[in-house]
Amino acid sequence: MARLSTHVLDTAQGRPAAGVRVSLHFGGEAIAQVITNADGRAVLIEGGALRTGIYELTFSVGEYFQVGSEPPFLGDIVVRFGISDAAANYHVPLLVSPYGYSTYRGS
Repeated sequence: MARLSTHVLDTAQGRPAAGVRVSLHFGGEAIAQVITNADGRAVLIEGGALRTGIYELTFSVGEYFQVGSEPPFLGDIVVRFGISDAAANYHVPLLVSPYGYSTYRGS
């Protein structure tokens, strides 16, 4: 069955980023919102709900990195990606620090 998941890793602290709000959009419509668990993981879609097309994941890392009253350097990180096989598994990890990030298609 199709699945879309993520894993957020705090590379500055060398640990999973627990408690990060992640929103999923398809065609401009919000279709899921989750909070990463203690291991920094979250499943956004499981089962037959995937469709081919362009999706957006929004990671609210500004909330995660907020300390005191100063605004964090990074706020929301939007990752736009395409799904070409609605029956496949897609995993979109985010490696993040207070000043940079990277992502890739995981397994």
